[in-house]
Amino acid sequence: MRATVMFGAGDVRIENVPDARIIEPTDAVVTVTRACICGSDLWPYKTMEHSDTGRVMGHEAIGVVEAIGPDVRTIKPGNLVVIPFAFSDGTCVFCREGLQTSCIHGGFFGTTEVAGAQAEAVRVPQADGTLFVLPVEKDDALMPSLLTLSDVMGTGHHAAVIAKVGPGKSVAVVGDGAVGLCGVIAARRLRAEQIIILGRHPARIELAKQFGATDVVSERGDEAIERVRELTDGFGVHSVLECVGLEQAMHTAISIARPGGAVGRVGLPQEEVIPGSEPAFYNNVTVGGGPAPVRAYIDELLPDVLEGRIHPGRVFDRTIELDEVPNGYRAMNERKAIKVMVEP
Repeated sequence: MRATVMFGAGDVRIENVPDARIIEPTDAVVTVTRACICGSDLWPYKTMEHSDTGRVMGHEAIGVVEAIGPDVRTIKPGNLVVIPFAFSDGTCVFCREGLQTSCIHGGFFGTTEVAGAQAEAVRVPQADGTLFVLPVEKDDALMPSLLTLSDVMGTGHHAAVIAKVGPGKSVAVVGDGAVGLCGVIAARRLRAEQIIILGRHPARIELAKQFGATDVVSERGDEAIERVRELTDGFGVHSVLECVGLEQAMHTAISIARPGGAVGRVGLPQEEVIPGSEPAFYNNVTVGGGPAPVRAYIDELLPDVLEGRIHPGRVFDRTIELDEVPNGYRAMNERKAIKVMVEP
């Protein structure tokens, strides 16, 4: 089968790789009908050291179940399923607590251990606990929005939940990528009163406004902090969604949170140390977050997608075939696309 293989920074190719197959009795094999490129894929695209074997990329997909292992009970061949970016058994102590990204038998797609989904097919470990059966046909017009439930919509929602977004609160979203834009959707869905988007790309800012952003801050660093404070009577916001992962973004997030506020961090961290420890301490700012347990959020978010109350699929501004994936990486890396959808 064909798949996207990254061999090093800037070196993405479409290669023939061994077919996805059942290895463990709890596995399923899914033929991929939709996949996409994630902003987090751009970090190895910029920094990955050369590998002779490469790594099959991709952790967001929708597809049709083609085969199941003998121990799979709830998933059937022919099911149309969304594949969350982390696989999980659904039964361990952490899965029962809604934290599937910490499943003791789980892991992540697109690693050196488990091949990714920017491919014609993918092996899904722990199929019963991982896959979510969709009540639509594979060519449904809602497919782009349904695909976001595999990562970015659930991740934006996770940031909002951790940041304690709620009715009447003020919210700032740091980052205007797909996750940040979905964070705007999540904040509006949770009835925030003021939603400030921190970003500077016109097309993304316009989309953020359509999603519910009430204010825009295009400055960076100290100027951005000052501008947010101006918009909030000098206090800062109740909730901050940090959707970038860089040091400056995290410093800004803590600096614009009001005393007693909260920061939900979902941007993949690029540094080992969290900046802003001292001001966070003295201002009683709660800082939390991590890989979003998107599997736990699908039940809650799916009805809003199906009934047209939210439209997160609008973050996809380019659709390509599998052979064009290297160009899709370049487009996202050069900020010529917000998020690229792949139709193998």
